[in-house]
Amino acid sequence: MKRILFLLITLCQFSLIAQTTVSGKVTDSKNNPILGANVYLDGTYDGTSTNEKGEFSFKTEESGNQTLVISFVSFETYTKTANVKTLNNLKIKLRDDVNSLDAVVINAGTFEAGEKGKVTVLKPMDIVTTASALGDFVGALQTLPGTAAVGEDGRLFVRGGEAEETQIFIDGARVFTPFTPTTNNIPTRGRYSPFLFQGITFSTGGYSAEYGQALSSVLSLTTIDEPDQEKTDISLMTVGLGVGNTQKWDKSSFSINTSYINLAPYNAIFKDRNTWNKPFQSANGEMVFRQKFKDDSMLKLYSAYSYSDFDVIQDDINFDDGLRFGLQNRNLYFNASYKNKFGNNWKYETALSYTNDNTNVNFMEDKINSNDNSYHFKAKLKKRFSSRFRLNFGAEYFITNYDESYTPNNSNKFDYGFDNNIFASFIETDIFFSKNLAAKIGVRAENSELLNEFTISPRTSISYKSGKNSQFSLAYGQFYQNPNNEYLKFSQNLKAQNTSHLIANYQSVKQGQIFRIEAYYKDYNSLVKFDNNSTNFNDNQPNFNSTFNNNGTGFAKGIDVFWRQNGKIKNTDYWVSYSYLDTERDYRNYPNTARPNFASKHNLSVVAKHFITDWKSQVGLSYQFASGRIYTNPNKAGFLNSQTKNFNNLSFNWAYLLDQQKILYFSVNNVLGTKNIFGYNYKNTPNMNGNFERQARIPNADSFFFVGFFWTISDDKTSNQLDNL
Repeated sequence: MKRILFLLITLCQFSLIAQTTVSGKVTDSKNNPILGANVYLDGTYDGTSTNEKGEFSFKTEESGNQTLVISFVSFETYTKTANVKTLNNLKIKLRDDVNSLDAVVINAGTFEAGEKGKVTVLKPMDIVTTASALGDFVGALQTLPGTAAVGEDGRLFVRGGEAEETQIFIDGARVFTPFTPTTNNIPTRGRYSPFLFQGITFSTGGYSAEYGQALSSVLSLTTIDEPDQEKTDISLMTVGLGVGNTQKWDKSSFSINTSYINLAPYNAIFKDRNTWNKPFQSANGEMVFRQKFKDDSMLKLYSAYSYSDFDVIQDDINFDDGLRFGLQNRNLYFNASYKNKFGNNWKYETALSYTNDNTNVNFMEDKINSNDNSYHFKAKLKKRFSSRFRLNFGAEYFITNYDESYTPNNSNKFDYGFDNNIFASFIETDIFFSKNLAAKIGVRAENSELLNEFTISPRTSISYKSGKNSQFSLAYGQFYQNPNNEYLKFSQNLKAQNTSHLIANYQSVKQGQIFRIEAYYKDYNSLVKFDNNSTNFNDNQPNFNSTFNNNGTGFAKGIDVFWRQNGKIKNTDYWVSYSYLDTERDYRNYPNTARPNFASKHNLSVVAKHFITDWKSQVGLSYQFASGRIYTNPNKAGFLNSQTKNFNNLSFNWAYLLDQQKILYFSVNNVLGTKNIFGYNYKNTPNMNGNFERQARIPNADSFFFVGFFWTISDDKTSNQLDNL
């Protein structure tokens, strides 16, 4: 009996000796106690939760080295490996989880349009449901702050920059000729269908060191990784027709979109101010092939081909019989991208693109043929060393071969052009100091063989989360861009144009609403100037006899405001954009510094969409306002000495759901028929009274009507081309 009692006492003592107390206190970075944090020894059932004072205590029979794990939502998981006997009276501060949904976002100058971004300003479907956009992704982006309404052009003019200062990328690869060529007062359109893209990043300034050769802006388009189902889309429109199909397999998918546009029937019903020898027509096709591999790597092959032609006679004050302009364009674009993971948190991405663009122009009796062959090769590596430090670096190579021939009035032909290769490399880091403070720091280096010039571009931005729903951001960067083709084809004795950006941004994001206000300053240097030796007031184009230099300068400064609200008013979504721009330049053939004639001081855009349940309809309104643009009136002293009246455009659209997969769509651009004026053309010679007569530059038609029938045939029998209906 004594032996049994002794054995029990010994076992109890051993048990008491084997048990160890693990204890401590858990706080955040501001020493506030954390209630409810999960505390345990990894690989065991021993653990507890912290109390209201952030304290924890539990016993364990484990011995030797053990790993203590402490986790709580919105904080990084804490681990400590040590002898279990030392895991007591611990003082532990949990660090904010910089990857949580409420963490700071580095966003100065950047708008996201997609479903995956933390802060999405536009959604992909906004591109095709904005009344004034007419189904063009560029048209939808023109409702954002920082852009200007240049109605006769159609491209993106951003923060006092010309349209050539914005570069467009698809899956990381450059698009060299993204717009369909056109003529005076007929706005161009983007070549690519919005239905193939899942996300759009539009940087109005201060963008990443990964991107170059853009003075003002970068537009990055990302194609869909994986379609959700097989489907066929059929479009019948007043201007043409389109067919699209998507096939999906286990690890791959293929999508194709084709369309044919012919404005002859439309022009027969709705006459415009032109005489059409051959109305505008175009044929377009796009294909995307996607392949996933066992290691989750992804290969995408994207290709687009477009053909367009027209022949038109436009009324011109200097030509009694009008000005004839004929154009034929063929464009091929190919893009391949591949991304994969390897090693310890390494990722690599490669991309390449090829563009062949051929244009034949008949201008009166003159003929111009241009051919552009361009390539872009890119490779980059990403490494996530921790949740707080990421590295992104890479290199790229651009090849451009541009040739043009000019045959004036069937006489001798002149050939000219240029070859240019650019090598660039970049490195950039994302540093998250806490959930509330983050920075992006990078540098880009470029070498142009044609210009024999090497440039360095530092870029940096910092963001601070000032409250639960708000944050401040600052950004600075230096940006270089080679002179465009219209200069380099005549002279290669130039250097890169450059600008510096300084941006301050405030953003507030709540459920269903976004508010942004951003101030900026841009300083331009080494802009191209030329003398075209012309007495024509309308002639601002360089020619064979022009002399060129890089003595141009300029600045742009302003404030952009954006407000979007969805759901506060039942079934209603709307956004408002306002931009104030103060800019001047001394460039091109300007005799002195002046506000460029494409820049408006004030730009306002209001977009609203409302779904009417009983009518199974979505109705939308889009209003654009721009203050007057300046022009030169030769009857007055000075340069760019007059201003047009304000620009106003109210557009309307109506989408009616015939059934779940059939939509009838109707829209009117400039529904009020406002007589907008883009500027004036003046006679080359004065009249008997010594005055120069003038002609207003106005749209070829005040309004544009569009009717379309869109039919989707899919596996689920519910999706349609406007999924939010």
